[in-house]
This record gives sequence, C-alpha cells and structure tokens, in this order.
Amino acid sequence: MSEFTDKLRASQKKSDSWVCVGLDPVMDRLPQAARTAEEHPFLAFSRAIVRSTAGVASAYKPNLAFWLAEGPAGLSALQQLIREVPDGTPVLLDAKFNDIGNTAQAYARTAFETLAVDGVTTNPYLGVDGIGPFLADGSRAAFILARTSNASAPDLQDRLVDGLPLYETVAELAAEWNAHFPGTCGLVVGATYPEELARLRRLAPSLPFLIPGIGAQGGNLDAAVSAGPTVDGVGPLINSSRGIIYASSGPDFADAARQAAENLRDRINQLREV
Repeated sequence: MSEFTDKLRASQKKSDSWVCVGLDPVMDRLPQAARTAEEHPFLAFSRAIVRSTAGVASAYKPNLAFWLAEGPAGLSALQQLIREVPDGTPVLLDAKFNDIGNTAQAYARTAFETLAVDGVTTNPYLGVDGIGPFLADGSRAAFILARTSNASAPDLQDRLVDGLPLYETVAELAAEWNAHFPGTCGLVVGATYPEELARLRRLAPSLPFLIPGIGAQGGNLDAAVSAGPTVDGVGPLINSSRGIIYASSGPDFADAARQAAENLRDRINQLREV
C-alpha cells in the first residue's frame, strides 16, 4: 500500500462512503448567499459544501479549470479551500496534466507543493515522461485517463493498438508504471461505459479507480460499485459534482448538498450489500 492508498482506505472506512464530491463552482449557478459573501464567492460556496458534506464524502475533487478562470483570486481561494478540507480526507486535483521534462515537473510542484493536494488526474498521451514527475514523490497519486465519461470518448479511446482498444493499452501501461512507482497510479474510468469499466478492472485489478459520470451524466452506478473496488478492497472514488453541489440554488444549498451526498452514499452502500 502507498501513503495515498492508505489515506483513501482510512477515509472510506471512517465515512463508510465511496462518495467523492466534485467541487466545480460556476459563478452563474451560485446561490445569492455565496455571491454576496465577503470572501471570494467560490470559497464561500465550496467551504459551505465541504463543511456540510464532511463525514459523508470520502474525498473531494476540485476541478482546476473553474478556479483558474477566476484568475489569481480564484487560485488563492482554491489554496485556502484545500487547507480547510478535514484532515485525513484526500483531495484530488482534476487538471488532466501532461507535459514533458521541466514543464511536467513544474505542474507537479503546482499540485503537490503550491496547492498541497494528495493526487491529480493526468493524460497519458505523452507517455511516462509526462506522468513520471507526478509519481516520483511516492506518497501521492496520479489517476490516468483511460476511459473518460464524455460522449466522444470512443473517437480516440476505441482506436486499436496492436489489436487492443487504446483505453486497454493505457491500463496495461499504468499497471507497468505502478510497478515501478508502487501505489501511485490509478485510472479514470467513466460510469457511462459500464462494460469497459468491468474490462478495465480485470486488466488492472490493483489500481484504484476514479469514476466520474454519476449524476448529471447518467452513469451506471451498479457497474461502478461492482467493478470499482480493487482486489485489495480499496473502494473507487465515485464522483458526483453537479448532482451534489447544485442540489439547491437557495439558502439551503449546503444542507441540500449534504442530503444529496448522503443519498448517493446510501445507494452505493445498498449495492455493496447485494
């Protein structure tokens, strides 16, 4: 086990939950209370979401794009939010990083030093050169895009490489990279492609899965639960963003977010018992 995997396992056990809350704030969708707050609206909104879902979420996943779009103030707000996430709860930065050489190292410093997150999402297109800096620390994790949840994912990911779909080749490579950097690799596998999710679990039995696509995208929760856990019993990070954080646009938005997170946790746990 790695430091990241140990932290995730402990958080999942403590919360009895595989729910990962995606923190993707959009200004036009924020409730009035957040828009008129003294601090940055994204911080006010997401802080309330984190506080309300603490103990229900086993991880949080801020998407860097939404915060960067707000400029330096948005980045500062994200830094502060990450500092306020309860101790012991992993934070995964969704940025789909990838580059080579010093550039990849700089991105890794951004994630692990400047923002101090526990893991990131990465794009495998440049090979291990672009991912290695995120694995070198040994205590963090890189979730590598394998089968993404979007509708056009098959355009590239179904292309055959030596007779295998590209997403399967990515999984095999991730398993190899994980052997060199133990406990540092995971896979991003969308719940919108349940058959592929099951195949990827067979190909990579030990790699933790980040599973987007639940909620607004209509992904298959049964498949996420049945094929999500690793052979060692580490649960997947089953992510819901819009379905939780925008459960209400009124002053009760934080309470509504907690209720939505609890509902998802309970649905997952019912499926785990079947």
